[in-house]
Amino acid sequence: MNNKNAVCLSAAMILLCGCGASSETEEVTILAAASLTDVCTELEGMYEEQHPGVSLVFSYGSSGALQAQIEEGAPADMFISASSKQMDALSEKGLMDNDSVKKLLENKIVLIVPSDSTKDITSFEDAVTDKVSMIGLGEPESVPAGQYAEEIFTYLGCLDSVKEKANYGTDVRTVLSWTETGEVDCGVVYATDAFTTEKVKIAAYAPEGSHKKVIYPVGVIGNSSHSAAAKGFEDFLLSDEASAVFEKYGFESVK
Repeated sequence: MNNKNAVCLSAAMILLCGCGASSETEEVTILAAASLTDVCTELEGMYEEQHPGVSLVFSYGSSGALQAQIEEGAPADMFISASSKQMDALSEKGLMDNDSVKKLLENKIVLIVPSDSTKDITSFEDAVTDKVSMIGLGEPESVPAGQYAEEIFTYLGCLDSVKEKANYGTDVRTVLSWTETGEVDCGVVYATDAFTTEKVKIAAYAPEGSHKKVIYPVGVIGNSSHSAAAKGFEDFLLSDEASAVFEKYGFESVK
């Protein structure tokens, strides 16, 4: 075999076996509140385009359910909660990289009705009137939006009456879906959920001072196998570029 053919054969073997080039992708698993589904889908595409060596895998659910998964040792790298309560609980148990935990976003709580509703529901107080037969709420044990709803109705002095009409969902998107289809007369969700569909309209924003601020914290999970890559994605989420996308979906960035 002459030298020219030997060189060509060596080059072909390198291409076939992938020698000299790494094709491995680092997979980062993010557990995120259900209300982040739409915006994170867009951010995922942006980040992966900029970082071809990283693959983002999102798992969405209620923040309480995601907290339980982390406590049970589910393999994951990052947590984005819809409430500080769940993040604080994990931090206190030593399950988060506490130096990485940051406030990321702020949201609003709203009362929504089907877009074709004729019930003249215009305030949270209307939930206890004859205008409402059933109201959709997040399960307060695990869904932050349900916890905020209880704070609001407690503030208004009508929580017990509202509970008698409540249908509880496992996450905020379930409540949104019920309201879209008219299975409930109204529902309590985040403003950003209401902005995702034309099948509902906002009847009222929660009264000022009726609940704690809706803060979404982000942090890297303590036993992450990809902590460096997860911190890289967190830096992106805290950037001005990501903030512009969050604001497009109705979130307010916390700086």
